[in-house]
Amino acid sequence: MNYLDEFKKFISSHYLSTGVRLTLGAVIPSLIFQHYGILSDMIAFPLGTLLIGGTDNPGPYHRRRNSLLIAILTCFAVALTTGLLRHIHFIIFAEIILFGMFFSLVGVYGNRVNSIGLIALLVFVFNIDDHLSGDMVLKTALIFSAGGIWYFILFMVLQTLMPYKLIQQLLGENFVELGKLLSIKADYYLAKPDYDELFSRMIHQQVILRENHENLREILFKTREIVTESTNKSRVLMLMFLDSIDLFERILNSQQNYINLHRAFDHSKILRLFGTYIQWLSAEIQQIGIAVQSGFPSHPKHDLDEAFNKCQQAFQRMRQDTMTHDNLEDFMMLRQILNSLQDVTERIKKLHRATTYDTEVSQGYSLNVATENFIPKQEYHPRILLDNLSLKSSHFRHAVRITLGLLVGYTVSLFFELGHGYWILLTIVVILKPAFSITKQRNLHRIGGTMAGVISGFLFLYLIHDGTALFMIMMFAMIMAYSFLKINYFIASTCITLYVIISFNFLNPQHITPLLKERVLDTIIGSVIAYLISSYVLPVWEHSQINQYIRTALNANRRYFDIVAAKFTGKQLDINEFKLLRKDAIIAMANLSDNFQKMLSEPKRRQLHMEEYHQFVATSYMLTSYIASLSTYAQTLEYGEFKAEFEMMIQQIDRQLQTAIDLLDGHVPGHIEIARESLPQNQKLIELLAMRKKEIKEMGIQKADQSPARKMLSDLKTINGLFELISTITIDEIKILQKISSAKAKPVTNIDLENQEKAI
Repeated sequence: MNYLDEFKKFISSHYLSTGVRLTLGAVIPSLIFQHYGILSDMIAFPLGTLLIGGTDNPGPYHRRRNSLLIAILTCFAVALTTGLLRHIHFIIFAEIILFGMFFSLVGVYGNRVNSIGLIALLVFVFNIDDHLSGDMVLKTALIFSAGGIWYFILFMVLQTLMPYKLIQQLLGENFVELGKLLSIKADYYLAKPDYDELFSRMIHQQVILRENHENLREILFKTREIVTESTNKSRVLMLMFLDSIDLFERILNSQQNYINLHRAFDHSKILRLFGTYIQWLSAEIQQIGIAVQSGFPSHPKHDLDEAFNKCQQAFQRMRQDTMTHDNLEDFMMLRQILNSLQDVTERIKKLHRATTYDTEVSQGYSLNVATENFIPKQEYHPRILLDNLSLKSSHFRHAVRITLGLLVGYTVSLFFELGHGYWILLTIVVILKPAFSITKQRNLHRIGGTMAGVISGFLFLYLIHDGTALFMIMMFAMIMAYSFLKINYFIASTCITLYVIISFNFLNPQHITPLLKERVLDTIIGSVIAYLISSYVLPVWEHSQINQYIRTALNANRRYFDIVAAKFTGKQLDINEFKLLRKDAIIAMANLSDNFQKMLSEPKRRQLHMEEYHQFVATSYMLTSYIASLSTYAQTLEYGEFKAEFEMMIQQIDRQLQTAIDLLDGHVPGHIEIARESLPQNQKLIELLAMRKKEIKEMGIQKADQSPARKMLSDLKTINGLFELISTITIDEIKILQKISSAKAKPVTNIDLENQEKAI
């Protein structure tokens, strides 16, 4: 890891911008109130700024604006209602049921609405007793809303002054993560790679990139100034995003049979040379990302032309010295890697130029895709909410868990003398998530972060008595808390606890020791309640949902394959539809991988058929990669004379994919015997290959290289090999689904579970 680059990335990221914006938005008014001696009366103002600001997720300007206004109105209504009725306990219980269910269930409308629901619950928790408002309920609710309005004004001003800043930050982060993906690819070329570990890292990285792509599509394609009223800067940003998608596909379709590759060339240094060069390319992409984030032109770290020439010369020397008619196919594979590296190199050089925002970069720009097809769709019809009022809905189950957790937490706070009992409810709300794996992780991070924050807070207060120094520490803790809130909850929880303790010390220094104890005790109680609720109250285990993700991935890969393969039968390739189906296949693959990763964090007794599911995730990834590789040739080559041979292959693969889908849906008996049949042989290709081997054997490499059949043979051999690999993968998927189907048909015993745990 290059720590300097990681630091530069963080400094210019939207995470730090968010942390600074929220911190200054809360602290500047607090300093003014403190100057006039009214901070204690106006404490709801900075709280409103922080909470309303928490709903400001990345997205198009109009959606951010509307969500902030809705959040302000919603939170005002919740604060006023809760404050006026909080002295009637049975009303509070009714409000917990009503607010807990409704504000958790609105998550069916997406992350933005879910954030508003979460903040509304936090506002309810803060107003559940009189520590915040006393008897001035309406005044406090208005002050809280004024804090939210202040953040809204701050948002509008910053958006006007820096309209492209968020896009640059997200796009830069996308390039950094893309560079990390390529770095993982480079490790496949090193000696004795750990294939399982590298595959897990690849999957994790693709899940991150999927989320980045979704955010960027929503912002870029929903921003009218970028799509229809383009300036030079907006055109360049759009071009860089589209290039990043193509580059991602290029990295994805560079999948090779690395076992055969190492078997053929481990004795030489060429694979390590390729691996080193790929690491250089990775560093260049990350450099571009940091430059885009910061708004400055990027400068190459290495001389890519010279480095690529070294790789090319090494390949030519080895080819000249060691290639024979027997290892011809191995060298064809090596040449494909070299061609891929050349393509990636040219794309990176183009992206370096794009960071200058030179008008020449965007000349000839045209958006050749129907943007409305690529924007994440989200309906807001009330029917969606009503359709989820069922135990079959994971959102409804999550709402029940949240509500029950709040009821238990509130009951505990009533029966025990706790100075800040609302902290229990606060812990429950922020920890409980729809997925058990995320709840488990946040629970550990919350407890660990609280303990670390309490210890560090105690040490700072014990060792430092200068108010200015403590204030600076509090400011730094606030910035770090809101910067890391979405990327590292342990750090965020530590910093939140630290700045809360220091701020309470400023307001009431005599009460600080009991406060430290209460913070730890309330957090532990809330964490225990959250863990028990998530484990035993209507839990949704990932294995119960994985079949749906598998079905989606199979259908997406089949549609992706069909549109790519159709080009080899003489049909024209619809670029808009092709890119849409490519997006669907990549998203489906990432969602399936994400679901499997969550399964790994669940209790062992809930990790059913893990070996088979892991195999399916791996084969699904390879299938998408091989189709992506095939699409590269579909977009550039025309070999119409081979369409009869290709049609037979395509028909067989399509039948295999349909069989896999039918097997998953239960339309095919799980015990049927699936033979690993070979694809129909491509007789024309066999003749070309035999002719080429004969030329090399009889004429030598140099004279044989002048043969017109050389380029055609290399392309056709690769295309034919990809069809064979896709066929092999689909048959493997059928067999995996058969195993799962057969295993589900047998009753699971304790012995089976024990054996499975040992296997895992």
